[in-house]
Amino acid sequence: MSESKAVIFGCAGAELSSSEASFFADTKPWGFILFGRNIVSLNQVADLTASLRESVGRPDAPVLIDQEGGRVQRFKPPLVPQYPSGADLGALYLASPEAGLRAVWIMSRLHAFDLFPLGINVDCLPVLDVPSPGGHEVIGSRAYGITPEVVSVLGRAASEGLKAGGMLPVIKHIPGHGRAGADTHFELPHVDASHAELSARDFLPFKALAGEAMAMSAHVVFTAIDAEHPATTSRRVVGEIIRSEIGFDGLLMSDDVSMNALSGDFATRTRAIFAAGCDVTLHCNGVRAEMEAVASATPVLSGDALRRAEDVLRAFSAPDDSDEAALRDEFEGLMATS
Repeated sequence: MSESKAVIFGCAGAELSSSEASFFADTKPWGFILFGRNIVSLNQVADLTASLRESVGRPDAPVLIDQEGGRVQRFKPPLVPQYPSGADLGALYLASPEAGLRAVWIMSRLHAFDLFPLGINVDCLPVLDVPSPGGHEVIGSRAYGITPEVVSVLGRAASEGLKAGGMLPVIKHIPGHGRAGADTHFELPHVDASHAELSARDFLPFKALAGEAMAMSAHVVFTAIDAEHPATTSRRVVGEIIRSEIGFDGLLMSDDVSMNALSGDFATRTRAIFAAGCDVTLHCNGVRAEMEAVASATPVLSGDALRRAEDVLRAFSAPDDSDEAALRDEFEGLMATS
């Protein structure tokens, strides 16, 4: 793995083309990410994940997906059930904390039942953002609640459910996306809350789960900390907030480098991400020209980034012996009471 480039790439379609396989063999990305365009059937996805790993010669290459439930769910019916949103789970927790915690854990464990047999071993979950009045709906119902306490406790349950199923979580979007007034897919939001306000609310869930192996950054400017750069490309936010104040020493990946919140060409964006202190950059859409530009500016994993990447691989464990059918019945019963 020491030769892997510090990047996670997507691919264009449901099968890996010979051209893509050659490109990945040459660039050796550390991992891969799947989206809806890559999903046709369960067997097809299993073949695709095997092809991706074969292209880099690493059976342990992580394969990621965003499978949250609600409106962010890459696998959809009829391949898997439609799962509730974070807000739905949070509402159950407020009505019955015991039932809510159990439902969150079970849902993540069910995600693992759905995904792990297909070769997908990382779910970009939980969303630890705490929405605030005026925040854009890009987070909205994806959040477990509107207080850091609820978000923290349910985020931990979600993480534990994934790990029980042999997968790993990615806490996102560190250090917090809940106040952002714009969708970072399209524009760069500026958050003007004071450092003290952010510390007392937005950062708390990330502190609570700072021991997790992976986190995804927020393309958000926090003007009280760095008025010029979004967190993803801010040395100050990465060093002083994410690493020091929050205390996260796991693998820090950027949110998607192709999102319009970032500026400059793809090589420029990529260099800025690594200059800020991120360990790995993420490029999702499978567009070859963009991937080539990202790869040209991406270093081979080394130093602390390599250490953290190796820690991720050591953090995987075998799935527990949970009974899938029993958990599905229990989950249906819990959600029926909400």
